[in-house]
Amino acid sequence: MLSDAPTAVDRGRYQDTVTPWEEPAWRAGALDWVRAGLTSHGLRPTGRWRVRLRPWSVLLRLDVEGREAVWFKANPPASAFEGALTAALARWVPGHVLRPLAVDTDRGWSLLPDGGPLFRDVLARETAALGVWEELVRQYGAVQHALTPHASDVEGLGVPAVPVGALPGLLDRLDDTPLPPHDRNALRELRPRLLDWCAELAALGVPDSLDHADLHDGQVFHPAPGRFTFFDWGDAVVAHPFAGLVVPARRAVEHHGPQVLPRLRDAYLEPWTGAGRSTAQLRRAVSLAWRLSALNRAAAYRRLFPTASGAAGAETAAAGARCLLELLEEPPF
Repeated sequence: MLSDAPTAVDRGRYQDTVTPWEEPAWRAGALDWVRAGLTSHGLRPTGRWRVRLRPWSVLLRLDVEGREAVWFKANPPASAFEGALTAALARWVPGHVLRPLAVDTDRGWSLLPDGGPLFRDVLARETAALGVWEELVRQYGAVQHALTPHASDVEGLGVPAVPVGALPGLLDRLDDTPLPPHDRNALRELRPRLLDWCAELAALGVPDSLDHADLHDGQVFHPAPGRFTFFDWGDAVVAHPFAGLVVPARRAVEHHGPQVLPRLRDAYLEPWTGAGRSTAQLRRAVSLAWRLSALNRAAAYRRLFPTASGAAGAETAAAGARCLLELLEEPPF
C-alpha cells in the first residue's frame, strides 16, 4: 500500500517556496490519483516514496514491486500542458520520449515510468566521446524534424507559440528586465538588427517545430549506447527548432571544448538536409537561431515563475537577465 507519509521531502535550496503540496486537500487528491494510476497498471507500491519540491514542479518518486521506480509530476499552470504533450509525443515519436502511465490534463498531472540512467549520471561515471554528443543532438534534431507536421497540434495542447516574427515584440515586453543602464541601452540599440535577423531567418524557410528549450544532460535519459530519451518538456515552445541546439551544445563544450561546436552543428543538421536548402543556408540559420534563442529562454523564466519570491524569485530574475544579455553576444559559428 502507498502510505500517506513520504520517507523524505527534498526542498533543495528553495526552503521558502510554497507549492500545492502544502495544501492537505491537494495532497490527498494527488495521492488518491497516484494510487488509482498504479492499480490500473497492476503495480504494487512498496510503501516507500519521497517528494521533491521545486518552484517549477512537485515530483514524487515511488518504489514499486518488481520494476524500476514510478514518478508522479505536478506542473504549475504555465507548464500544465506537459502531461498532454508527453502523451502526444509518445504517439508521434515513440522510442524517443517517455510513454506516460497516466495523465490528468486538467490538473497538469503525470504518472511516468522510469527512463533509466540520466545522461548526467553516465557522464559522472565515465567520459563520453564526442560522438556520443553528436548522436544526442542528431536524434534530437530528428525528433524535431518529425514533429514539424504536428506544430499546430502541439500549440493546441497549450504549448506557447513564439514564431520568429514575434521575437521583436518579445524583446519589447522584456524591456523592464532588471539590468544595468548600459546593458538596457545596448539591447534597445540592437532592435533594428534584430528585425533584420528575424527576417533573414524566416526567409530561410525552416518550419517551426517543438523546442524543448532546456535540453541539458539532466533532461535526457541514456539507457543504452546509442539510445537517448528526452523528457521534462515544461519549458517547451513551438518556435524555430534550431534554437534548441544551444543548451546541449554548451554542455558538450564544457566536456570537450569550443572546438567541437562545428561538428555538433553539422550532426544536428543532418536530419534537416534537403528540401531545397543548402548546407550554407542551414548553417546560417543555426547561427541566427543560436543568438535569437536568448529571447525565448529569457521569457521562459517570467512565464513559468510569475509570482516567484524570496530566493526563487531572485534566482529566476537573475537567470532571465543573463539569458537576455546573451542576445548581445556573437554566435560561436
